[in-house]
Amino acid sequence: MIGRTVRALAYLALGAPVAVVALAWTLVSSVLLLLLAPTQLAPRALLGATAVNRALARCERRRLGWYSHRPVPVPYQPAGAGPVRARAAAVFRDPATRRDAGWLAALFPVALPSMLLGVAPAALAVGLATAPAWLWAVPNPNAPALIAPIVGTWPGRCAAAVLGLALLPLVARWVQTLARGQGGLARLLLRPDDRQRLTALAERLASTRARVVDAQAAELRRIERDLHDGAQARIVAAGMTLALAGRKLRGRPDDPVRADVDLARRQLDGALAELRHLVRGIHPPILTDRGLAAALSALIADSPVPVDLRVPDDTSVPAAVEAAAYFVVSEALTNAAKHAGAQRCEVTLAGTADGGLTVRVRDDGRGGADPDGAGLDGLRRRVEALDGILSVQSPAGGPTVLSAEFPCAS
Repeated sequence: MIGRTVRALAYLALGAPVAVVALAWTLVSSVLLLLLAPTQLAPRALLGATAVNRALARCERRRLGWYSHRPVPVPYQPAGAGPVRARAAAVFRDPATRRDAGWLAALFPVALPSMLLGVAPAALAVGLATAPAWLWAVPNPNAPALIAPIVGTWPGRCAAAVLGLALLPLVARWVQTLARGQGGLARLLLRPDDRQRLTALAERLASTRARVVDAQAAELRRIERDLHDGAQARIVAAGMTLALAGRKLRGRPDDPVRADVDLARRQLDGALAELRHLVRGIHPPILTDRGLAAALSALIADSPVPVDLRVPDDTSVPAAVEAAAYFVVSEALTNAAKHAGAQRCEVTLAGTADGGLTVRVRDDGRGGADPDGAGLDGLRRRVEALDGILSVQSPAGGPTVLSAEFPCAS
């Protein structure tokens, strides 16, 4: 309690000089802005006055953070670069600018009474509690009759000390209440508003999700590399060993071991094919090695349906977007060949003005695709995880058009 009370007293006491400076600056800046408003210097004067207001508000935030042990976030929106008028207009539209000015104008009528109402009772209580230590040094022969026994006698001084000690907890609570009231008002005006807090939270969540998506993509690439360079290489080595063993048994066609070796080779080849299919399903190696355009070209080369591919020269997008675009095209081509009976497909990739990517797959099949089916729903979740949008147009009789849009922030 002693520490909290001393900190509250210091907060209230420091508020008075800050309030005087804030009041003087508020009056001076208001007069200057009114005088310069009709002139060409108005934008520059507004920027200068706002800079000083924000400096004073930052001092107040630091003072409040020191008192409450809770930092006050800075609510200012970036003004950006550009002409002076544009920057002045952006600063003027910022709600934090008006709240700063309001707090600096209200600081004097709030801080000065709070300081007096807090420091005076605290000084009285401490003075009474320590009366035996100092009242003997200031005798007052002209003291009133009611006060003379307290000032001039040791029993009276001890009684004053007892009274002061009894008042100290009450005064401490009173001082802390005043400080919390002033600090609460300051925090209400100097912190970001609800809209700014929601915007900051959304930006933080988007950044966190982007890091999680990037980490997941990196982990998938690591798993693919481990399978490609580890398990797949060992399976190939085991297949070569079985092949050598089969050559040694070639001269003994009736040996039952040869049949077992041949069966083991076929099983190993099947396992290797499944492993390669699994690796391509996790993250195609060609996508990491040669990029999205080469990976789509290899995918289209294996497609049973003829495909026209249009890819821009520059498709520099994040790895997670590349992987999602690849699997969108892969799933669309698989559905076109397996379910739609398509004779031809078109795959078009295009960059957007903000650096994003648009993927469009069109087939001439029978249409009627269910947008809420398991395959398309999985693609939708993959695209929406990157803040993208997946749309499917598949009327009965065709054609089916699947579009995915990935923003640049993915």
